[in-house]
Amino acid sequence: MKKQTGFSLVELVIVIIVVGLLAVAALPRFLNVTDEAKKASIEGVAGGYATAVLSVRAQWEAYGRPKSDNRNMVNYDGTDIYLTQAEDANNPSVGYPIALTNKAVAALSATDCVALMDNLLQNPPKVTSDSSEAQGGKYLFFASLTQENNQNACRYYQLASASSNGGGNSDVTSGHYFTYQPAKGLVQTVIR
Repeated sequence: MKKQTGFSLVELVIVIIVVGLLAVAALPRFLNVTDEAKKASIEGVAGGYATAVLSVRAQWEAYGRPKSDNRNMVNYDGTDIYLTQAEDANNPSVGYPIALTNKAVAALSATDCVALMDNLLQNPPKVTSDSSEAQGGKYLFFASLTQENNQNACRYYQLASASSNGGGNSDVTSGHYFTYQPAKGLVQTVIR
């Protein structure tokens, strides 16, 4: 008769307990890595956006401050981008991107914010200004219009960091975001 060898029930239970304890200790670290990745992602996109804003302004300066339709404008990578000018309301800083159409900062819309993201960045993340589209998982950012220092500004919410509202849908404005203020050429990131 051959004697069978293997693990006893006690040994298996001990192994399961040890693996469970290791999982409990390691899981919070893995969750923290995900949060840190989301923070790094929003900071990276905001940094790229700020660099593009300065690049547009520098190109406008290098071309001798061109105008079109009586508005500051520059052709940036094949796209005409209209810029702030001194005559706009509340005397904004001059030469920062506003929109792809001839308008002042006061006329900025959420659709213009989407167009700016799509045309300023080399490989832009997918962005929408429709909150119902933002729920579907197809987009990485939700763009909205906000007020900063009594001037219109673009706010870009990172959808991956949005929290659930308890009904199965995310509150698209609850996560990390960055704001672009065309009147000052300023990009600011907020981590929540």
